Amino acid sequence: MTTDALSPSAETFAHAATLLQAGQLIVLPTDTVYGIAAAAFSTAAIEKLYAAKERPRTKGLPILVSDVAQLARVAIVPDNERITDWLERFWPGPLTLIFERHPDLPSVISPNGGIAVRLPDHEMARAIIRQAGGAVASSSANLSGAAPATTAGTVSAQLAERVAVVVDGGQTPGGVPSTIVDCTFWPPRIVREGPITAEQLQS
Repeated sequence: MTTDALSPSAETFAHAATLLQAGQLIVLPTDTVYGIAAAAFSTAAIEKLYAAKERPRTKGLPILVSDVAQLARVAIVPDNERITDWLERFWPGPLTLIFERHPDLPSVISPNGGIAVRLPDHEMARAIIRQAGGAVASSSANLSGAAPATTAGTVSAQLAERVAVVVDGGQTPGGVPSTIVDCTFWPPRIVREGPITAEQLQS
């Protein structure tokens, strides 16, 4: 597979979305680090993502959504004031929330009944995800165990020939992976603290 590195444009976003819908892998910039993406509801595409990253199957794949309304398509979200407050305050942004996985998602996407979901604060990413159907399976665009990539060049050095397209959005603004909170427990548990701190979540 020949990997194209494309500058951001409406045509690039539409092309990347078409590739996703066809089961191909793409790389897109986000508000944290670059992400590798696949069609969220395609078992074959998700299998391809695991292989490209050399990611262990014991580690599930998060989902990126284009807007809050897409959350109900991929997760079963409790009717809870704290969760509603977090969605209003921190989405879009570097907060990943783990919920019970929606039964429409392929089981291969996670090793258990949970699913991690995030709404990135990045217009390019959301534009591509929106045109691809509103939700994509994703992970940081690097080989498993390597440092997350913050430039398209770093992505290409690791994943060249493993993805169809790299959308070059320049240096990603965040550089730090998102905060992860597991909402399948109550009270929720912080799995990884990132740009959003425990104090901000508890305030």
